[in-house]
Amino acid sequence: MPKTVDRPEQRRQIGAALLALAAERGLDQISVRTVAAASGRSAGAVQKYFRSKEEMLVFAAELAGERIEERMSRVDAGLPLREALRALVRTVLPLDEERRAEAAAQLAFAVHAAHHPRLAAIRRQVDRDVRDALTAWLEHAACPHAGAAADAVIALGDGLALRMLYDPDDHESLLDALDRTLDALIP
Repeated sequence: MPKTVDRPEQRRQIGAALLALAAERGLDQISVRTVAAASGRSAGAVQKYFRSKEEMLVFAAELAGERIEERMSRVDAGLPLREALRALVRTVLPLDEERRAEAAAQLAFAVHAAHHPRLAAIRRQVDRDVRDALTAWLEHAACPHAGAAADAVIALGDGLALRMLYDPDDHESLLDALDRTLDALIP
């Protein structure tokens, strides 16, 4: 009897291996071979699911965006506005190993997207999706200038995540900066 393969799950596992490699080594070290080794497969097996390195990168970027959106969706919308915004920003901050790896991979994708239009298009779509969801959420919470507030919250999260990546010993003061900024944004 032929073995049944869950193709989407196999692709997700390979994408997760690519994200882990991107976090550890950056995208310059990514190849079909390195991803195959990291995922416990042969290069030929990986190529059954992805025809090229670019296709793997695109899939992994989408996977990373899904992970962020999923974590953000778990934030309780019933929280007071400032508390909810703090929780939302914390979903993207590298405060544990999983989110640190994800933030490092996201940074690598952002740098790579500057020279790769297909990856840039995915980054822009993820950014739009996050901004739209956050804007709608802020409008529902009767936040004035919801779009501008969403942009500010996203920029705050991006900036803090970047700083936390290269200065992990400064998390406490950066989280304090998050609180002070939210106090100014949502009096």
